[in-house]
Amino acid sequence: MPKDTVVKPATVTCTAPVNIAVVKYWGKRNEGLILPINSSLSVTLHQDQLKTTTTVASCRSFQEDRIWLNGKEEDINHPRLQSCLREIRRLARKRRNDGDSSVDVGCLSHKVHICSVNNFPTAAGLASSAAGFACLVYTLAKVYGVDGELSGIARQGSGSACRSMYGGFVQWIMGEREDGKDSVAQQVEPESHWPDLRVLVLVASAERKPVGSTAGMQTSVETSNLLKHRAESVVPDRMKQMIEAVHKKDFATFAELTMRDSNQFHATCLDTFPPIFYLNTVSRHVISLVHQYNRHYGEARVAYTFDAGPNAVIYTLQQHVAEFLQVVRLVFPPDNNNGKTFLTGLQVEPVEISEELKNAICLEPMSKGISYIISTQAGPGPRVLEDPGQHLLGSDGLPKTDA
Repeated sequence: MPKDTVVKPATVTCTAPVNIAVVKYWGKRNEGLILPINSSLSVTLHQDQLKTTTTVASCRSFQEDRIWLNGKEEDINHPRLQSCLREIRRLARKRRNDGDSSVDVGCLSHKVHICSVNNFPTAAGLASSAAGFACLVYTLAKVYGVDGELSGIARQGSGSACRSMYGGFVQWIMGEREDGKDSVAQQVEPESHWPDLRVLVLVASAERKPVGSTAGMQTSVETSNLLKHRAESVVPDRMKQMIEAVHKKDFATFAELTMRDSNQFHATCLDTFPPIFYLNTVSRHVISLVHQYNRHYGEARVAYTFDAGPNAVIYTLQQHVAEFLQVVRLVFPPDNNNGKTFLTGLQVEPVEISEELKNAICLEPMSKGISYIISTQAGPGPRVLEDPGQHLLGSDGLPKTDA
């Protein structure tokens, strides 16, 4: 083909957020469709601090579908990736067949190149798969001209990805249908609803989890009686209480429910046979710290939650952030030689803490226990990046060297 007639790929780049559940999803009733045994609720974190960026390019000159994740080419034939690609393409063909002229008929036969990067550790309990699959589905939908309800497709990539399709406070309704059509995410409140809610991610480890979520929850479903009790007898009421607490911005109730649910989730991991240990010594130290801090004030000022990993996610209100951070520094003295800023994200002015508070925290300091802290807040759902300079793929459809 002559050089001046080379067709440039149609390229779209989007970002999508991490979400952290306060009522946990753990266990599937259908592995293939990723249908959960209980509903769940999460807070979408702000993309200024935590996000996945994905570029999808479509071109008739591409010989095959390809994907690069965090600089490394991966297998495009992974079943969950294929589920998302297949569903988006199916919807695009359906729209075209229904007479929608906005769908590019040529695009339907083209292969795609996908490049995706996270700005946070992958597979360390920071919901990287949720942000990744939400971003993939959202970007593919833009390329193929598909709109409408997309969370059910994201769910087929990674269950919790459906919640990353919306900003703010989001519930994943477990649904009852065998085909999963009613197992979708729904926004409970937008990110603007609770402006003084703050989130601190205490990164205790950026290493890959010893037991992945997929394998872990499958073993729990097969062996844990506590998980069955949780799904059937605890979560339904807890979801109602949590949604009401969010609506009312009732932090005391929100905090207690969040901590109780995290504890019960990890109890089901211990009840799994053989047991699964996601928390480590640092995690347990954080739990003790939060309870001692709250006990000192006689009220719940901070709350912890842990997903399938040792990193603590702290929910609190803006007026308590600075003091609690100082307490964290006291118990987990930063390693000044690690070359990394201890606090990243939303900046917080340091404050002095009282001797009474110091005396109330009866914990031995644990140097290097916390690698760093990400300070953030609730944020919006996926969005399109309009600047072509932000594409991760070049005009040749291959990753840019700096991507």
